[in-house]
Amino acid sequence: MEANSAAIKWFSLCIVVLLSLGFQGIQCDVTYDNKALIIDGQRRILFSGSIHYPRSTPQMWGGLIQKAKDGGLDIIDTYVFWNLHEPSPGNVTLFFLCFFLTFFSKFSIPNINSLQYNFEGRYDLVHFVKLVQKAGLYVHLRIGPYICGEWNFGGFPVWLKYVPGISFRTDNEPFKMEMQNFTKKIVQIMKDENLFQSQGGPIILSQIENEYEPEDKAFGSAGHAYMTWAAQMALSMNTGVPWVMCKEFDALTLWCSNFYFFLINTCNGFYCDYFSPNKPNKPTMWTEAWTGWFSDFAGPNHQRPVEDLAFAVARFLQKGGSFVNYYMYHGGTNFGRTSGGPFITTSYDYDAPIDEYGLIRQPKYGHLKDLHKAIKSCEKALLNADPTVENLGAYKQAHVFSSNSGDCAAFLANYHPNGTGKLTFNNMHYSLPPWSISILPDCKNVVFNTAQVGVQTSQVQMLPTATGLSWETFSEDVLSVDEDKITTVPGLLEQINVTRDTTDYLWYTTGLTIRSYESFLHQGNLLNLTVDSAGHALHVFVNGELSGSAHGSRKSKRFTFTVPVKLHAGRNRISLQSIAVGLPNIGTHFENWKAGIERVTLHGLDKGEKDLTWNKWSYKVGLKGEDMNLGSPDSVPSVEWMKRTTSAQSPPLTWHRAYFDEPKGEDPLALDMGSMGKGQVWINGNSIGRYWTVKATGDCNACGYNATFRETKCQFGCGQPTQRWYHVPRSWLKPTKNLLVVFEEIGGDSSQISLVKRLVTSG
Repeated sequence: MEANSAAIKWFSLCIVVLLSLGFQGIQCDVTYDNKALIIDGQRRILFSGSIHYPRSTPQMWGGLIQKAKDGGLDIIDTYVFWNLHEPSPGNVTLFFLCFFLTFFSKFSIPNINSLQYNFEGRYDLVHFVKLVQKAGLYVHLRIGPYICGEWNFGGFPVWLKYVPGISFRTDNEPFKMEMQNFTKKIVQIMKDENLFQSQGGPIILSQIENEYEPEDKAFGSAGHAYMTWAAQMALSMNTGVPWVMCKEFDALTLWCSNFYFFLINTCNGFYCDYFSPNKPNKPTMWTEAWTGWFSDFAGPNHQRPVEDLAFAVARFLQKGGSFVNYYMYHGGTNFGRTSGGPFITTSYDYDAPIDEYGLIRQPKYGHLKDLHKAIKSCEKALLNADPTVENLGAYKQAHVFSSNSGDCAAFLANYHPNGTGKLTFNNMHYSLPPWSISILPDCKNVVFNTAQVGVQTSQVQMLPTATGLSWETFSEDVLSVDEDKITTVPGLLEQINVTRDTTDYLWYTTGLTIRSYESFLHQGNLLNLTVDSAGHALHVFVNGELSGSAHGSRKSKRFTFTVPVKLHAGRNRISLQSIAVGLPNIGTHFENWKAGIERVTLHGLDKGEKDLTWNKWSYKVGLKGEDMNLGSPDSVPSVEWMKRTTSAQSPPLTWHRAYFDEPKGEDPLALDMGSMGKGQVWINGNSIGRYWTVKATGDCNACGYNATFRETKCQFGCGQPTQRWYHVPRSWLKPTKNLLVVFEEIGGDSSQISLVKRLVTSG
């Protein structure tokens, strides 16, 4: 009976797919076999690089794409960012969502007039894809729409969390409906512009979902049902190009009524030579070869030696792999409040071959370019033969591709992490450095070794520009908040439910009466205030004065902070500023993860601990300066900015403003924020992002290429701010009178902020 039921479900799935295609044959110029993707009838070895369009500017896109092409890439890979394109619901969910929010919440009711899709400026996906096409490259469009990517909320719009009955990334009808609506929207936009390869466009691959394997296991049958539905939904869209599911062992393959429908499961990781697809007729593809690693505030930065990266790619190809995508090829910048995690830095440099500013990073760029050239010289043999493996001694192997047409290519490998490998192959003697592979396009002559780098290392300098900054300031008044902006309720509310992520900041304020007979008043003692927070950062103000600050970390978001506080007899005001540092982007049911303050207690009173958790708390969403739009040239004109005349550290919660002219030249620019504490920064109304000069801790020891790489290796920057310089795109500047606005949370010296240029030389 169970077998019959399964057969019926499988037949039904076939019918759904066939009906969606109208029983028409798909024009498909991109197919595959067990060896490789086949484009216009030709098997191809393909090198790809991730460049995410919103992590740079449209003015940078053309140069980035050309550098990728010059580096030997065939494909540009990008996620599609749902929360950028649909910041408010643009479909039938609108009525129900607005009803839900209006009925159940006193906060952040959406403006119906602003509900629309956004594909402008940095979000212009069509323009980006067409630039790739103009350069003669292909596109892998990773629609997701879950993307992870260290991106805020994993790419999901925050309104999605509040759709009634929703549960993310499982067999849940509200979620599946929204996911399908957005996926259809993107596919239709691409079709309308004739951008799929089946229409003559550059898109040769699309991706549905992203790294679903952990959730598939965690959700059990509901996860499997969702994964199967997602595959069927994608296949039903008739794009004429293959779909992939990365890091998903059970990606669907469907054969019915003489039609063959496929989702290719692929590998992500530092190494993928262990990987095989789940069906023997699928190619072996590596959709994320991690070129480095991301950074989080208070953590170290990371470098991945190019010798190891090239070694990993060669290992993958010698086992029969035919597709490699570098994640990232250009990492870019998490402008605005787009970084997730939480605690991910504004820089998303990733130690990529093209750095955050769009400059080539050597030797990584050049060594990979040489690798691509060597592999392409072997392409015919690699695609027309299966490798035979010859063991040539301890830690030494040869993978030999010998085709019927007489083509021969070989990979000679020395897996020893320390010892040079001397070996004999085809009666010839070879010497290989530790942890390396040599490539022989004719099975005789070495044209490339992964550990022998012939490119000079880039030397990076951050040099001052002749740009003077004269500052004015405006202070947030902790004791004065607009009454119409305040809501008062008993107890502590979860932060994101209140702010809807429209701001990083939420004020929790309560009053407390201290009786004059309390012993601590007469003994000169201080009371201790303890705050339990679900994350991410906290500033404690008592009677308008900062008492202390605390924060969690990417690995430990929750924290408990105890701080001595100075209270006086009579009425006291406790104001807690809770701060989000990006929403989670990964994890099972991360839509349910919390932020904000959960418990507040006071210690040292005559009667012992006093629990303030269920006091009446007043809530203010955001800052006064945000309400007045101080980061924009169009801010409220009546603001009284004060001329700053000293170089002393400013008090907490201070806005800083300066004007400057654009520096001459074309070198990329950055703000040196090393003298500041924590906050946000804007240029001409464009948000550069969050800054935070918290110092990095880690294991910053010597870095060698010759061993298995993990993100815990090759750390640097310990004892220094995780991020000191913040990218300022030149396209955001005018020739004169550019507005720079900084909001500083804890205090800093704005007189030491400087605009610098990034200069890269080799040698």
